[in-house]
Amino acid sequence: MKTTTISLLRQWKQEQKKFATITAYDASFAQLFEEQGLSVLLVGDSLGMVVQGCDSTLPVTVEEIAYHTRCVRRGAPHSLILSDLPFMSYATPEQAFASSATLMQAGANMVKLEGGSWLCDTVKQLTERAVPVCGHLGLTPQSVNIFGGYKVQGRDEIAANQLLQDAQNLEHAGAQLLVLECIPAELARKVTEALSIPVIGIGAGNATDGQILVMHDAFGITGGHIPKFAKNFLAEAGDIRLAIKNYIQQVEESSYPGEEHSFK
Repeated sequence: MKTTTISLLRQWKQEQKKFATITAYDASFAQLFEEQGLSVLLVGDSLGMVVQGCDSTLPVTVEEIAYHTRCVRRGAPHSLILSDLPFMSYATPEQAFASSATLMQAGANMVKLEGGSWLCDTVKQLTERAVPVCGHLGLTPQSVNIFGGYKVQGRDEIAANQLLQDAQNLEHAGAQLLVLECIPAELARKVTEALSIPVIGIGAGNATDGQILVMHDAFGITGGHIPKFAKNFLAEAGDIRLAIKNYIQQVEESSYPGEEHSFK
C-alpha cells in the first residue's frame, strides 16, 4: 500500500478530489480503517470523552495521546497520522516543542492544535523544527469553558471575518492542514477556496476538501447527545466494513454531509 503524505493531500485538493478521514485510538480499528481505504487518521483528544468517559477533552495528557498514537501507528503503518496536542500542552512555544517531540516520536506525522492567529509564532517555529502542523478553527473543544458550551462558531460577520483571517494567518505561518469544526457551510466554503492547503470539515458543510468524524459517531455508539453533523453509517450498512466504504464514497461524491448535517 502506498504511504499517504501531505503532498498527496495537496494533490487531491488541486484535483478537487474529496477525501474522508476518521479518528482512531487503537491498532485494531486503525488496521481496519487503513485496509478499507481511510488513510488519514486522527488520534484525537476526543478519546477523553469516547474512550475515558470524561465530560470534556480537557483531562487528556500528552502521554495518553502518545500511547494511543503508538497503538494506531502499529495498526496503520502507511496512513497519515495526526495527533492532537491536548489542553495546555502548547501554551508556550517551549511546551509545544516538547509535546510535539513526544507525539512525533510516538509515530505521528503531524500535530494538531486549536486556536487562531495567536498561535502563528508557535506554528512557524514548529515548522522550522520539522514538525508539520494542522490548525483547528471554529468550535475548538479545548475552549469549551470560554464558549460556554459546544456552540456553532462564526455565525456573525465579525466572527466569520476573524475566522477567515485566522485561517490565512495560520497557513502563512506554515500550517499544512486545517480542520474547521461546527461553522456555517458557506463560511467553510470561503475558507476552503481562500487557502492553498487542504481543509477538513466536521459540521462545516460539504465544500471542504475532506471530512472527519469521530469513529463512535460514524458507527452510532456515541452515548448521550448526538451531534447534528453525525451520521450512523453502520446502521445504514449493517456491516462495519461496508459502513466505512459508504462513508468514503459519500464524502467523495459530496452526498455527505448533506444539508441536514450542516449549519447555515
